[in-house]
Amino acid sequence: MYILQVNFAYRNMSPALQAANNTEDRAKPFLDVAGLLWKIWLNTEGGPKVGGIYCFDSRANAEAYLAGPIVARMKANPDMVDLTTQIYAVTEAPSRITHAPVPFLAAAAQ
Repeated sequence: MYILQVNFAYRNMSPALQAANNTEDRAKPFLDVAGLLWKIWLNTEGGPKVGGIYCFDSRANAEAYLAGPIVARMKANPDMVDLTTQIYAVTEAPSRITHAPVPFLAAAAQ
């Protein structure tokens, strides 16, 4: 399992823009991302910084997502700045002990 962390800021984060980013329709395209097991959406309260924590089944799928159309649109959007990404391998043993929300860890603990 691999965790991808994506962070960025909006140049002008208005309450309307923040509300528009937090809809079910906005989330639905992620259901079709190859190898994506789940995504947690992040927002700083009242601030311009947002991000996501993604759990992928493989590093290859995480890298494909970063090279794909969703991230390309983010990079091309002039209102999105300071985009950073990082892929991490999940360290199983301590993650299992601390009840990480990663599917294979729950099955391994049983």
